[in-house]
Amino acid sequence: MTNTPRKHVNIYTDGACSGNPGPGGWACILEFGAHRKEMNGYMAGTTNNRMEMFAAISGLGALKEPCDVTLYSDSSYLVNAFNEHWLDGWQRKGWKTASGDKVENQDLWFILLQQTRKHTVRFVKVKGHADHPENNRCDELARQAIAEYRRINAMDAEEK
Repeated sequence: MTNTPRKHVNIYTDGACSGNPGPGGWACILEFGAHRKEMNGYMAGTTNNRMEMFAAISGLGALKEPCDVTLYSDSSYLVNAFNEHWLDGWQRKGWKTASGDKVENQDLWFILLQQTRKHTVRFVKVKGHADHPENNRCDELARQAIAEYRRINAMDAEEK
């Protein structure tokens, strides 16, 4: 039986929020060889950190088989939780921070941990709003999602 190498996928992510909390948007770009897929969406009454996490969850969740993934994000919160092993400490402490407070966004951390167990994921921090084309595109897509949310809500308000 041959050991077929896993596919390597680059995932670029970003989240945005208008107000914190407020309406939020998330976006991700998946690249595999010559293939590229862009995804985005919105949520009401959310935070920037939740949108950053949801972008990563959505990108990983779109993969149909276990892959080697490099996930690029401008979110220190997301990247450091994995690279600085914050998640390990939070889990050891019963989902408490170093100061003893409850870890925020546990619902999304649980989903994200499930997603990362399916793949080999390397998290890479990129500088936000800089010269990183994919991060800039994700930011644009996330902001477009917020604009779409507002457009739909404005239409709903006019109908009432």
